[in-house]
Amino acid sequence: MKKTTGELIKILKSKNSVEEYFHENSEEIIFDTLPELLETHLKNKGISKSEAIENSQIEKHYGYQIFSGLKRPSRDKLIMLCFGLELKLGQFQQAMKKAGWGELYPRDRRDSVIIFAIYHKLNVMETNDMLYDMKLKILE
Repeated sequence: MKKTTGELIKILKSKNSVEEYFHENSEEIIFDTLPELLETHLKNKGISKSEAIENSQIEKHYGYQIFSGLKRPSRDKLIMLCFGLELKLGQFQQAMKKAGWGELYPRDRRDSVIIFAIYHKLNVMETNDMLYDMKLKILE
């Protein structure tokens, strides 16, 4: 979160709709649940749940259960889903916190590879190739 509460109030006052405010400030907003946060990212990216799940390499049924709130994803599954949504690092971190997982930590070798992959816009398969080559646990 980079904007102050005062800045967010000024921005909110200037918008024609609250949806516009949410869309433009999604990294600054605290959502009640992980599914709400994921739905917001879907809308902002203009992709469907099925596209995000397919891109994430997660089993389809399980992915829909995450989106509906029936399942709390493991840390790895959430990371994979964030890759499927093509999120930025701040958005990854927000999702990790909302799900109750620790943020990606650049002092951890495995997390460093994942952070590198995020910044270089790699997908799950490419990230797993890097992890495997470095003899680190792949995302599964």
